[in-house]
Amino acid sequence: MKMTKGIGVDIKDVGVAVFNYHFQEILLYIRGETQRSKVIHKSLLGCAMNKWEPRDFPPRRYWTVSRVACTDKQNLTLLKEFILMGITGLPELQAPLFGPLLTVYLVSVVGNLGLIILTKIDSRLQTPMYFFLRHLAFTDLGYSTAVGPKMLVNYAVDQHTISFNGCATQLTFFSIFIINEIFILSAMAYDRYVAIRNPLLYTAVMSQRLCQVLVVMPYLYSVSLSLLTIMKIFLSSFSDYNVIKHFYCDSLPLIALLCSGTDEIRLIILIFSAFNLVSSLLTVLVSYILISVAIFRMNSAEGRHKAFSTCGSHLAVIALFYGTLFFMYVQPKSTHSFDTDNMAALFYTLVIPMLNPMIYSLRNKEVKNALRRTWRKCANIDILQRYCRFGSSPPQ
Repeated sequence: MKMTKGIGVDIKDVGVAVFNYHFQEILLYIRGETQRSKVIHKSLLGCAMNKWEPRDFPPRRYWTVSRVACTDKQNLTLLKEFILMGITGLPELQAPLFGPLLTVYLVSVVGNLGLIILTKIDSRLQTPMYFFLRHLAFTDLGYSTAVGPKMLVNYAVDQHTISFNGCATQLTFFSIFIINEIFILSAMAYDRYVAIRNPLLYTAVMSQRLCQVLVVMPYLYSVSLSLLTIMKIFLSSFSDYNVIKHFYCDSLPLIALLCSGTDEIRLIILIFSAFNLVSSLLTVLVSYILISVAIFRMNSAEGRHKAFSTCGSHLAVIALFYGTLFFMYVQPKSTHSFDTDNMAALFYTLVIPMLNPMIYSLRNKEVKNALRRTWRKCANIDILQRYCRFGSSPPQ
């Protein structure tokens, strides 16, 4: 019996599954040795054994599968790893993306870590606004690190796989930080309203206790919701097909691989996602409507300009974050494509965490002044250490 190269499956079984497709073109993929070919090997094996219906084979460089049914035998399947399809369906673009993505991630790490440290050590940045900004930088660092390093390692070694437990861990931390970011941005909008509406009572209203509550509650909520979703997904039965149509482990691509019980999980995700988006966006909109009313009631043009400038950075971050989310989830389903959705996901998982520290640093005089003060202190410490080393006194 003739066997395909690299696959322990009868060619007739494959032929049954792909009878209505160009078999010679499929064989060209089977003979390949690239990562894409290895993934296609597994998809064809799934077609032969599990009666999946492949579609959209060549000329496209990626494919999708639709599962007809899961048998009792498949319900006993224990997956050890998943295969990530990557950012784009074009294999020739995977390697060139490594350098730019590594640069974006490193800039994001340096920027967010620097903002966290700066707002912690500088005495003039110990206000509610910078307390929230520090936690925003922490969440940006968190969800970009949940996705970035694993994606970069996969590109470096050209092996687009992730273990079962690794996938669950990645999705858990990503969900915790991305949900927390939504409510941190809402808390920052309320903070800006209080600062503009009642500047004299700002520190009294936005007390340290209230700020801690506005930060701790989103953390507790995001952890609880993430664990609920992850337990529902990863305690369910997966089919043999283990290709995730994404560059990281996300909930919806994983649900597509489940054998049963997907309706309940989809409903949970839909309800809580709608609640998260509507409640946070409503808080932001109401806060900025009240801010606009308060600003237009000011008599001096200088006061209005100063009030607008304090909100400029936060408005830019809000526009980037919510704009990307609406582009991904509100556009008609017929306009979705693999590459477009992944580029949008890449933007809010890596690019936005890189841009946020830049926006708050370049548009904020207090942050720039704090950076200069910290730089001078570090320079003075270095000078003192040099003079102490040589036993002389530093210049006055």
